[in-house]
Amino acid sequence: MTRGNQREQDRVKAQKKAAANAKKPKESAASLAKRKEADAEILRAKQKKKEEDKAAAAGGGGGGGAK
Repeated sequence: MTRGNQREQDRVKAQKKAAANAKKPKESAASLAKRKEADAEILRAKQKKKEEDKAAAAGGGGGGGAK
């Protein structure tokens, strides 16, 4: 039963990890929503560009699914 030292080392390690996480600023709900919307807009723009490139490569035919 010589696990006392291991338990102590794990406790210290957990305290350091918790302290490091406590220093990080929390993201507010408003800024989180803004960031999600900005990311979604970027992805929509990428999808649109990819569809346009695909249509151009396919012969320039129109009628890609309009949303």
